[in-house]
Amino acid sequence: MADEDDEENFIPLTKEKRANILYSFKVYLGFLKNYKVLSGIILLLVFFLEARHIAESYLFKVLVDDGTSFAAGTLLRDEFLSILLMLLGVFAIIVFSGFVGRWIEQHLVNVLESKLIIDLKKKYFDHLIELDYGFHVTNKTGNVISRLSRGSDAMEKITDVMTYNIASVVFSFIGVMASLIYFDLTSAIVTLGVVSVFVTFSYYMQKIAQESNVLANDAEDIEKGNISDIFTNVESVKYYGKEKVVEKKFENIINATKDAFMKNWGYYRWLDSANSIIIGIGTFLLLFFPIMRFLNGELDLGTIVFIYSVYGLLVEPLYEFIYGLRSVYSAMADFQSLFEYGKIEKKIIDKPGAQKMVIDEGEVEFKNVSFNYGKRKIFDNFNLKIPKNNKVALVGHSGSGKTTLVKLLYRFYNINAGEILIDGKDIRDFKQDSLRSEMSIVPQECILFDDTIYNNILFSNPSASKEEVMRAIKFAQLDKVIDRFAKKEYTIVGERGIKLSGGEKQRVSIARAILADKRILVLDEATSALDSETEFEIQKDLAKLMKGRTSIIIAHRLSTIMEADKIIVLKNGEIVQQGKHSQLINQPGDYKKFWNLQKGGYLKKKTLTENI
Repeated sequence: MADEDDEENFIPLTKEKRANILYSFKVYLGFLKNYKVLSGIILLLVFFLEARHIAESYLFKVLVDDGTSFAAGTLLRDEFLSILLMLLGVFAIIVFSGFVGRWIEQHLVNVLESKLIIDLKKKYFDHLIELDYGFHVTNKTGNVISRLSRGSDAMEKITDVMTYNIASVVFSFIGVMASLIYFDLTSAIVTLGVVSVFVTFSYYMQKIAQESNVLANDAEDIEKGNISDIFTNVESVKYYGKEKVVEKKFENIINATKDAFMKNWGYYRWLDSANSIIIGIGTFLLLFFPIMRFLNGELDLGTIVFIYSVYGLLVEPLYEFIYGLRSVYSAMADFQSLFEYGKIEKKIIDKPGAQKMVIDEGEVEFKNVSFNYGKRKIFDNFNLKIPKNNKVALVGHSGSGKTTLVKLLYRFYNINAGEILIDGKDIRDFKQDSLRSEMSIVPQECILFDDTIYNNILFSNPSASKEEVMRAIKFAQLDKVIDRFAKKEYTIVGERGIKLSGGEKQRVSIARAILADKRILVLDEATSALDSETEFEIQKDLAKLMKGRTSIIIAHRLSTIMEADKIIVLKNGEIVQQGKHSQLINQPGDYKKFWNLQKGGYLKKKTLTENI
């Protein structure tokens, strides 16, 4: 059950958040600042490579000017040949140095991107896995995966763009403007005007398109979240024959994604068309003014060739710059959906100087505990003491608070008032991870990693030896199961343990709890999903597992808790009955009603079986 307050952890982006591109860029720079030297070297290489193009254009200017002089007879043939050889040698050096520089640049960019991607993945994976339980029950796993994956892709995209589309164009622009100012101020002014209008218009178009970009990402997140949800529950789809229903639902979802992206892409049709007009006007002006000066004898032919050549160096990069700007906004939008997760703070916080929990005895006490799920009150001044090594069962209608007690014991939520004590110590005085690692649980449904049986058991105690793991396997009678498998304990169980039966998964869960070897054990309806024969076998395993431990058992099947030291009957967050099974079945109250209902059901089932 999710806390209503946890709805604030769900991350559909608001319009206010969509405008915060600067925040995303600041976070990106925060990653980048860890690699200042590497980034500086890359920028120097980019500057050198762009300056190389201007040097090539200047060589062509010299060639045209000297060629014109040679054709006019003012330059001797031998002198012209010497100049040609010199130009050829300089050109060869420029080409070779460009090859080496480009190779080094791409290698360093790859190194930088790989480091940035690792840093981003680690930071946000660690942050997400550390977030409270409430976050994970209010956000679809598919959405989280989508945003983490897209954020990693965006890190590569923006670093490429900043290097090849932004920095290279900026350096090229500086070099071109300096050259044009030196040779022809009018051409420099025209070029500056064209670039200014081009970039300003593109910037505002990108800004207008920004919200549609994030809306498209939101639509894609919803799509991926639903894909994950559908395939996770594919058995339900198959059991009820609802393939067509799911297909129709998915069609509506992908059409919504298509519409969102079409709206976003539509802005760029206008952007590209208008930019073509701006470049066209600029080219006309740059043709007109230099030619007029050439006709007036104010410019030589080589200078005109140089002007057109360096202007050409800007035209294509300008389009790349706008593509880069578009990619920056896209990357920032991709970042933003992930970086919003970074703003979520844990509600369950360790106290400063919190100690590591070590449970010696295993006595548990809920003392004057009050707790609300949002506005709904669950417990009010609740008290329960569980002595060490006792087996205490919790029973009651759904919603009575059984599972909530366990979640409070694990400190998945903070209580509003009171204390939860283990061995007389408030659990809030200890680190959460150490508290949880000091208890073990056998849940109703054992969800396994897509790994080997061995590694799934080892998960509860990674430092355990193989001998200890095999002993746990034997204790849970899992050895009889794995003997049938070709790869024995190294058999891959599949996603969520789908390759194993319910009973086999529960035995893995029991072996995992045995290997953990903790003083407090929680059994959360550990046999409710099993058939009677498997349940009977596993109950024997659980009885051995509970021996010498403080055990908290949540159960609907009362036949499984008849041997409990104490049975606690909960109703609306209050204890309405408590005692042993033999006492409670002879007292009027909820427990006797539960028992009579279940006993009647068992008798009817037995009679029906005999008649068949």
